[in-house]
Amino acid sequence: MATVEEKTTPICCSLQNKNKTAASATSPNVPQQKQQLPFISAVDSRLDPPPKSASSKGITVMAKAQTCHPLDPLSAAEISVAVATVRAAGATPEVRDGIRFIEVGLVEPEKQVVALADAYFFPPFQPSLLPRIKGGPVIPSKLPPRKARLVVYNKKSNETSIWIVELTEVHATTRGGHHRGKVITSTVVPDVQPPMDAVEYAECEAVVKDFPPFREAMKKRGIEDMDLVMVDPWCAGYHSEGDAPSRRLAKPLFFCRTESDCPMENGYARPVEGIHVLVDMQNMVVLEFEDRKLVPLPQADPLRNYTSGETRGGVDRSDVKPLQIIQPDGPSFRVNGNFIQWQKWNFRIGFTPREGLVIYSVAYIDGSRGRRPVAHRLSFVEMVVPYGDPNDPHYRKNAFDAGEDGLGKNAHSLKKGCDCLGYIKYFDAHFTNFYGGVETIENCVCMHEEDHGMLWKHQDWRTGLAEVRRSRRLTVSFICTVANYEYGFYWHFYQDGKIEAEVKLTGILSLGALQQGETRKYGTTIAPGLYAPVHQHFFVARMDMAVDCKPGEAFNQVVEVNVKVEEPGKNNVHNNAFYAEEKLLKSELEAMRDCDPLSARHWIVRNTRSVNRTGHLTGYKLVPGSNCLPLAGSEAKFLRRAAFLKHNLWVTPYARDELHPGGEFPNQNPRVGEGLATWVKQNRPLEEADIVLWYVFGVTHIPRLEDWPVMPVEHIGFMLMPHGFFNCSPAVDVPPSPGDLDDKENGMPAKHSQNGLIAKL
Repeated sequence: MATVEEKTTPICCSLQNKNKTAASATSPNVPQQKQQLPFISAVDSRLDPPPKSASSKGITVMAKAQTCHPLDPLSAAEISVAVATVRAAGATPEVRDGIRFIEVGLVEPEKQVVALADAYFFPPFQPSLLPRIKGGPVIPSKLPPRKARLVVYNKKSNETSIWIVELTEVHATTRGGHHRGKVITSTVVPDVQPPMDAVEYAECEAVVKDFPPFREAMKKRGIEDMDLVMVDPWCAGYHSEGDAPSRRLAKPLFFCRTESDCPMENGYARPVEGIHVLVDMQNMVVLEFEDRKLVPLPQADPLRNYTSGETRGGVDRSDVKPLQIIQPDGPSFRVNGNFIQWQKWNFRIGFTPREGLVIYSVAYIDGSRGRRPVAHRLSFVEMVVPYGDPNDPHYRKNAFDAGEDGLGKNAHSLKKGCDCLGYIKYFDAHFTNFYGGVETIENCVCMHEEDHGMLWKHQDWRTGLAEVRRSRRLTVSFICTVANYEYGFYWHFYQDGKIEAEVKLTGILSLGALQQGETRKYGTTIAPGLYAPVHQHFFVARMDMAVDCKPGEAFNQVVEVNVKVEEPGKNNVHNNAFYAEEKLLKSELEAMRDCDPLSARHWIVRNTRSVNRTGHLTGYKLVPGSNCLPLAGSEAKFLRRAAFLKHNLWVTPYARDELHPGGEFPNQNPRVGEGLATWVKQNRPLEEADIVLWYVFGVTHIPRLEDWPVMPVEHIGFMLMPHGFFNCSPAVDVPPSPGDLDDKENGMPAKHSQNGLIAKL
């Protein structure tokens, strides 16, 4: 748990801040008219005109500062306004009564509006983000109104619609305020089902447990107490026309605990097999029920529980000494709302119901070159978990945890347990529930510094003198639970310019039951009558890159690098030669690529108009970690919806509405290859573009006995590394550790201090 905790900050604009006046000096030499920024009218015609007075630098006086940055997630008050506006727009009371709210999120503005905000409306005020214009730009008095995007499900009509609401003015409801929202568009989306909601899952569980044939089937298995039964509703997926989105369906899995008075008992240790149930989630009725096969419930495994004092015979380790991480001078990062500055890095933190954590406007302050952009937006946009057992019900376990459930909506409040140590900055997140109420996840995002071992070292063997630096990284993360599994999503920023994306997988295996004496080659037997099917986890990172590109510039390209062995001959007389060969990926179809560790394959995003001191183009490279591709056959049903899994890398030019690799609504989606696999068929050019990388990475999980009863964390991810971006290592100016290093004998502890980060043993 955290040893030091800073006050939590909402991941949204503050509605309590009063508008502040920002003025600049005026001069009698200012021309009467200034040239308008070229992109402003194209971005939003509702940008307020500037006041009549202007500054000597062409910057007009802003009567009121903005309280919400354009990329700040929606506040609780803004969500309430958006919901009330949509509800009020319902044509009849019956329509309004049927409205349910799946997602309410920010409509992210055009990149040029973000640049305008960062240049003149929000600290640290970076006018260099905007293009230089003769005579200087005229800046409007305020930014365009913020907008909310709502995914709405009508429970009575089974229709899904998307609403855009302009949040003209929002007053905190706690101050007796009112709402002023305006519906911009409302569109019914045919032939789709939106993500499921936790309220629906709870209702489904209650309906199934109250269904007489189900109770009778459980009685045959020796269970009469329905409080012991766990019903996990899974989205139906799409396997046949019967799963078409004309109905909202769930096909639950069932488990049974042994003790009703033990809330922390591992109920997943007793799967109930042989019962088929199909639930109409719109009307909350059981459509199909069949007790297909009587499989005895596994006996209660004595090693099934994982709470303290209940594991391995009830004896916990007693020789773990306290480890405290303290920072007596506070952290090295600075926080202004959602704007973060740390060790020459700066970026913004955001959060969405679907993706969870989003990192915006990533840049590095590089001495005389100033602020150098690296990426506009980083996030995990989808994940898929296909199982490899062809038996029922496991063949249909193909969860799209972002698109069918929402990673952000399933995030934890880290007040209930956090894996961070040291001085922690927490951020809250706000969501709508199914009925339109606003819910807050406190301490949803964690940010802290970590000691990361050795950054670099060299010892001169002639003199015996050595230089060594310890590495520190800034970690921003959140954790979510989807049924039995936990996923931790991390973005790590390093002092040498690297960015690491990491996913930590833990939680409890999804199990199956076996008949006495039965074994299955599609999984691992982990206890009598209990086995864990093989499966894979895939994650998709979407990286809207901006290597040395200001907003509005499209000067990036992608190069693939493979190591080649030189053919024997006059250029390789010693048979030792190898070299790196580069290939420019010129179009989308050419950029559908897979990992190849045998050739050390990686990809570099380069700026076509920026060079380093050697004259080469500046860039950042994507370095894969361990990875895999789907092991299912090409005709597997889930690949209809997850065609994006067929390659590890996809590259597209930026398009504002291309966010979800499997389409926005993968739940019960009958369309083949929707999303990324369809977009790239346009085969748009990539030789000089606003580049978006889609990196698909995964792990094949062959369960072990050691993964039971709770799975130790497994790490997967990738690295973004500077490649010719800097003229030399940016890590050389990291100072040495100021603290003493007491290498004492006889096992006495040494005190290691690194720039105020001290580990006490």
